Amino acid sequence: MKALLWEGDALAILDQTQLPFVEQYHRLTSVEEVAGAICRLEVRGAPAIGISAAFGFVLGVRSYTAADGNFSAYAQRVYDRLASTRPTAVNLFWALRRIKNKLLMVCASEEIESEGVIGEDVKNRLAENLLREAQSMAGEDAQVNRYIGEYGNLIIPEESTILTHCNTGALATSDYGTALGIVRCAHRAGKRLHVYVGETRPLLQGARLTAWELRREEIPMTLITDSMAGTLMYQKKIDLVLVGADRIASNGDTANKIGTYSLAVLAHEHTIPFYVAAPLSTVDIKLAGGEEIVIEERDGNEVRMFGGQAVTLPEVPVYNPSFDVTPARYIRGIVTEKGLITPPFASNILKHLANT
Repeated sequence: MKALLWEGDALAILDQTQLPFVEQYHRLTSVEEVAGAICRLEVRGAPAIGISAAFGFVLGVRSYTAADGNFSAYAQRVYDRLASTRPTAVNLFWALRRIKNKLLMVCASEEIESEGVIGEDVKNRLAENLLREAQSMAGEDAQVNRYIGEYGNLIIPEESTILTHCNTGALATSDYGTALGIVRCAHRAGKRLHVYVGETRPLLQGARLTAWELRREEIPMTLITDSMAGTLMYQKKIDLVLVGADRIASNGDTANKIGTYSLAVLAHEHTIPFYVAAPLSTVDIKLAGGEEIVIEERDGNEVRMFGGQAVTLPEVPVYNPSFDVTPARYIRGIVTEKGLITPPFASNILKHLANT
């Protein structure tokens, strides 16, 4: 099932907060609805967030009226609202910059004066151009994921056990998946796999989403609590760790779902290969290192509650960062749509980016 799709005049998203028990799509018809869905994690995963924001920008342009005044200022407000939703995932900002640049290009090529009120015909023409761009982005993401799967398949042994964290499958992208896309590709290639799925507290994206995807694909899997990973490694039951990424600094430091750093340290201690899978759009070349990555902190009730039930007192203080940063020294390689990037990351990431 696709995490998101365009339905004529609305963005339909599969509400991931209700999985695995309820499979329900919501139709979003406004910028605020798209922004709210991203904030509430109804749509999540760095690539899916970026594509959703691009479609949200389209909806914003479609909603413009003369009462909104200066079109250029209005478009910037739409951009800012979508950009405010999730600060860590760089794909969000990459997608918004691309869709905004498309708007500027169309305005320039058609000599449209956007510094003022624009008419209905002009607005519709702009919206159609932006819609085609957003649809192209979704299609490109699906193809990128398949390339990641094919390159990643090369690092998967014919028989292996793989530990995953969070959800990096079709639900986190426009289609197929990144790290889980590699698992999917290896499985379809006939490799004998068993996947250990970390539950991923506090919101259980592994237990609710990754386990659901693997069961649908009939890929052998076992669900574990996050605290069991070290024991499995000690027992030599893990051959490699495969995770996704929300932002990668130019030196290879990688931000991903909270708990990733712990797995990387454990894997290093047990000499288990630790791989990251992500499109090159996840690389933020402006950042020298992981210490510059902004880490989103979410509502403490995500930790105080479990399955809708309180597990502690409501006044208990909570620290709830949504992501952590894994230093590049713990990463064996980064699988992208252009192939496997290996250390030294600072130079080799630049080489891969130069080939895009």
